[in-house]
Amino acid sequence: MSRFLLVVPPLTGHVNPTVGIARELRARGHEVAWTGTESVLRPLLAPGAQVLGTGTRAFRAQGGHGLAALRSLWEGFIVPYARFTAKPLDAAVREYRPDALLVDQHTPAGALVAHRHGLPWASLAPGAMELGRPLRALPQVEAWMTGLLQGLWRRAGLPEEEYTDPRFSPRLVLALTGPALTGATPFPEHYALVGPVLAERPADPAFPWERLEPGRRRVLVTMGTLAGELGADFLARAVRALELCGRDVQAVVAAPPELLPPLAPDTVAAARVPVLELMRRGALDAVLCHGGMNTVGESLAHGIPLVTAPIRHDQPFVAAQLAATGAGLRVPFARVTPDRLAAALRTVLESDAHREAAVRTGAALRAGGGAVAAADRLEALVTAGEQHVNPLV
Repeated sequence: MSRFLLVVPPLTGHVNPTVGIARELRARGHEVAWTGTESVLRPLLAPGAQVLGTGTRAFRAQGGHGLAALRSLWEGFIVPYARFTAKPLDAAVREYRPDALLVDQHTPAGALVAHRHGLPWASLAPGAMELGRPLRALPQVEAWMTGLLQGLWRRAGLPEEEYTDPRFSPRLVLALTGPALTGATPFPEHYALVGPVLAERPADPAFPWERLEPGRRRVLVTMGTLAGELGADFLARAVRALELCGRDVQAVVAAPPELLPPLAPDTVAAARVPVLELMRRGALDAVLCHGGMNTVGESLAHGIPLVTAPIRHDQPFVAAQLAATGAGLRVPFARVTPDRLAAALRTVLESDAHREAAVRTGAALRAGGGAVAAADRLEALVTAGEQHVNPLV
């Protein structure tokens, strides 16, 4: 039996995939614990999950597009979150005494702590932004990011001659995608593209299943947490577009109540929607989303075509790759009109080609092995590191 510590940021889309990996590890007899912002983690994990909290504080809201969004992400969240959690993460490692860590790429402090204690660690890449060096054509931007990471390394008191990019474990990088959505980019052997990790999530008894009307095609609208102040405006356009799609289409909208526009009586809306359960039951015919890797991967794994309206970060890249597979269409988040959005939704709902491409692409992603493959690689990581004496034991 081994102990694994999962280091995750307070972001739902980053926490959810670790649930499936943890379940598979536990089924094999291993111990698993999470460390991060407890107030965010607890509602997303099963009752009884072990959480080593790192404290809570507010961080600057992410905004902008392109390079402005990248700067907002790094200077407003990743770097300050790493500084804030550095000491609690060190304490968590000393308390839990893990055999290995799985560290989300947005929590570089986890990699720094692992390096300090000589523990094997794997990187978890829940998105596509850090894969394949998408900014290689912008050397000044890459140098700026490297400078921020080297600053965190120095702040942690680690020897500069041992510097390793904390986003990329030299032993194992688990990516929740596959070649179908990464293009022809070659990856090193220690990169494991395992595809989407699907796992049951805590049930929400408040979801009104009885309002789903039989015989109607159903579209899920979910824009994640990055829509910002434009979220309400986009949702208003999306709701109008779904009305234009006709009486045979029913909308299911996942959004906070304060962002919702006036809704048609048959629209189902909730702050938390059991997305995977809807997909498993065959209750969805299309998904309208922001192009986040998790939502796209989960939809394709269930053979559901998409319309994406990417906002920032890796979403434009994922949306472009999705469109290239034929499994979906891409529209502009800020400018798409209800008429144009309705036309895109009708296209994916009515086109056999889009659905067939979604089924085909989903099968290719599932071939990565998901949670089973991830657990295999994590077990091998521990086995390979057993010759190293854990200084914490």
